Amino acid sequence: MLDIRRISSSRWWHKKKSLIFFGVFLFLVFVRITKGSLYKDFFYFISKPFWPGQFQKEIILKSIDQESLIKLNLLKKDNIRLRKILFLQQSSNDDNISAAVISRKTGGWWRQIILNKGSKDGVEIGSIVTGPGGLLGRVNNTSLFTSSVILLTSPESKLAVWVDRSQINGLLVGSGDNYPSLILYSKDADIKVGDFVSSSPASSLLPPNIPIGIVQSIDETLQSKKTAKISLLAKPHVIDWVQILKVNI
Repeated sequence: MLDIRRISSSRWWHKKKSLIFFGVFLFLVFVRITKGSLYKDFFYFISKPFWPGQFQKEIILKSIDQESLIKLNLLKKDNIRLRKILFLQQSSNDDNISAAVISRKTGGWWRQIILNKGSKDGVEIGSIVTGPGGLLGRVNNTSLFTSSVILLTSPESKLAVWVDRSQINGLLVGSGDNYPSLILYSKDADIKVGDFVSSSPASSLLPPNIPIGIVQSIDETLQSKKTAKISLLAKPHVIDWVQILKVNI
């Protein structure tokens, strides 16, 4: 009886060894076929907390962020200093005034909006007015409680602007319709439909880099200059709230 048990136990052990060897063989075949990808993925997750350079990477990224912030602050200071030297306007976001549009004349010849903030609120003639999208115009008249804004579409509006792609200056003139004209005093001026237009860095009336519009069409029929129609980003006929930018010389 004992011999039978020993034989049965021996067979079971040999069968178990065969299954183990067969399992190891299948595993090795699988590793071979997958080229060790399973092992690599497993090792990836196991070793991740111990990777060299993670701490150094965080330090480097933090240093880069600090460097970028310092450079940005230096550029802002240089911009303010240079604009003061050149007697150009600069805006102060801390002193911006929010105002509501209480009346508008955006069609016909007279194109202006009236705001619910006036001289008692610190609004001055010449202040810049922006809305969602960009520049709307400039304050041309104030009362104690209100201010009038001449829109960029008004024939009274004439502003120096900047074509971003080609980095050239031009003159934006209102023409009494929804598309003011951009005048470039060079027949060879590099301008294309879709070019972005903003306030000029050389303007004595506006702070730089205020979004204005996009070139809609170009007229090259004139011999001495090139003109273009500008689609404005800020739409005065649908804007109810604006920002009045107080400017300092």
